[in-house]
Amino acid sequence: MEYAIELKGISKSFGPVAANKNINLSLVKGEILALLGENGSGKTTLMNMLSGIYMPDSGSIFINGKKVSINSPEDSGKLGIGMVHQHFKLVERFTALENIRIGMRNVKSVLIRNNVRKNIEETAAKFGFNIDLDKQVSNMSVSEKQTLEILKVLCYGAKIIILDEPTAVLTVQEIERLFAVLRKMKEEGHSIIIITHKLNEVMSISDRVAILRHGEYIDTVVTKETNEKALTELMVGHKIELNIERPIMEKTHPLLEIRNLTVKNDEGMIAVDHMNFYIRGGEMLGVAGIAGSGQKELCEAIAGLRKIEDGLMIHEGKSIVGLSPKDVLAHGVAMSFIPEDRLGMGLSPSLSITDNIILKNYNDSKGIFVNRKNGRAEAQKVIERFEIVTPSTETPVRRLSGGNVQKVLLGREIKSGPNVLITAYPVRGLDINSSYRIYDILNEQKKKGVGILFVGEDLDVMLALCDKILVMCHGALQGVVNSDNTTKEEIGLMMTGSLNIVDRYGKTAGIAKDSVITDEEGKAE
Repeated sequence: MEYAIELKGISKSFGPVAANKNINLSLVKGEILALLGENGSGKTTLMNMLSGIYMPDSGSIFINGKKVSINSPEDSGKLGIGMVHQHFKLVERFTALENIRIGMRNVKSVLIRNNVRKNIEETAAKFGFNIDLDKQVSNMSVSEKQTLEILKVLCYGAKIIILDEPTAVLTVQEIERLFAVLRKMKEEGHSIIIITHKLNEVMSISDRVAILRHGEYIDTVVTKETNEKALTELMVGHKIELNIERPIMEKTHPLLEIRNLTVKNDEGMIAVDHMNFYIRGGEMLGVAGIAGSGQKELCEAIAGLRKIEDGLMIHEGKSIVGLSPKDVLAHGVAMSFIPEDRLGMGLSPSLSITDNIILKNYNDSKGIFVNRKNGRAEAQKVIERFEIVTPSTETPVRRLSGGNVQKVLLGREIKSGPNVLITAYPVRGLDINSSYRIYDILNEQKKKGVGILFVGEDLDVMLALCDKILVMCHGALQGVVNSDNTTKEEIGLMMTGSLNIVDRYGKTAGIAKDSVITDEEGKAE
């Protein structure tokens, strides 16, 4: 058996924190290896040492059987290694062609530049890429940017490809196209490592699966000889139930009604176009759409963070249009917003858990002093209720893992007793253990009669967790479907605009009559 990569005894620490501990890992030539592990297990750190971003503290790296030293990304590239990072490394103002050229040296003459274009086009055709080389990156979809990143490393001669969470924001159809490309690359002799949290994708695309836990290598298993449950147990170290609960609650009246809502983005373009829907108590409404389809602007408008151009937002019969976030809360909406930017918009990373809990209601303090004693007590309650792993209530949230950061944010918002909860990508980047705890927390609120707007990416999760799914495409409503009566493929088509099951006025077309507000008074049909 020939190995493209062999890692022997690799260790890497950052101060007192050991990210990788004596890792032994191999990649067979011409295989697709999935790399699994919880958040903080050391997956990306390990791959960053192969890409030249970090250097190991100890251990040896062998490429194609030869011991090598990788001290920079340039060294990595010369060894035929290309990494497609979760956050793309592209120049937004450049075209696709220019982004590929900037990584090539000594391309000066017109003749050579023309040959470069020809070579890129031939590479794209060989692997079935459909890309406009003259298109500016800022005008590209997420899928197009990812295609460009993969094409870029192939054009640089990479035979070993590393992909970090490549499917995080892709539609079902885009994932299928990506996997077709990866299989083609494998046929052409490329060796591929894919980091992902999605176990169904691991089972679909990989030949073998390597598992890390707490920075240590656990095992490598043949994919066709294992299953999702066994992989999960290896990853977290104990048994875990993979079924997502969807409690069915008695239907109540709409708590939040959105009528003909129109919102612009930061560039002044229409981001939400005449949107109509409502959320009832005890109901979880999912929002699906390709990244940048207006989800962010929709959530911010409801929370009072973004001005609306037209339409109505009504909470229990009262308009909340024009209210500030503070007024929205004071209005009695008891509506909490959990943004996708946890450490930025949601929480202050340098402040402690206690101070972040206090931030929500510091205006309620009497006098000029904040009661930190009560704040610490509230923080301790949140820590205990949501099983947050932390040394103390005074730990800065930036020192917590992604799952624990999300629990702090959820705990703070839920503590105020909302009856409408707006949450954007609550499990983005979280491992399976943390994700399932977040699902449980949301279901606990649903059982209490809270109406939940769940903006997500994983359609399998949304179909299992949400009662209904609202689909957006370029800011427009494509339809609201019942989770029991639709498929991932149908939702994927709606996300790309290939299928629309409601007309511009929001009237139903083959969906539940109670799922879209339609008449002039905004009442449900």
